[in-house]
Amino acid sequence: MALRIQLVAILVTGGLFVLVFELVRRRRLMERYALLWMFAAGILLVLAVWKGLLNRVAHSIGIYYAPSALFAVAFGFILVLLLHFSLVISRLSDQNKVLAQRLGMLQQRLDQHERIAHGADAARDDGDVTARELTRSSS
Repeated sequence: MALRIQLVAILVTGGLFVLVFELVRRRRLMERYALLWMFAAGILLVLAVWKGLLNRVAHSIGIYYAPSALFAVAFGFILVLLLHFSLVISRLSDQNKVLAQRLGMLQQRLDQHERIAHGADAARDDGDVTARELTRSSS
């Protein structure tokens, strides 16, 4: 692998490390997702630094130009991360639907209790008016 390509690969993966650390520090990225990104960047950094391993990986998957193997591995990690995030989004969507249904049921119960309370207040007010009329008419 040419020295220039190796340096670019090392700088890019180093930049990814710095970016992930900064996002975690600013509380923009949760630690569990940061670990996934750090793992992917770590593997890419090892492949970028260790030329022999990259050549063996490239040869084993049938790629004759080793730097292309680095990008193929990065693409594979991105696909895995996208699948993981799709699973997380699907689970959150289901949880959101369940929460919306439970909120609707609670709102319905609250409305029923308010109607019952207003009905009792109205009956009490009617009863007070009737009792006052009875006391006036008996006096």
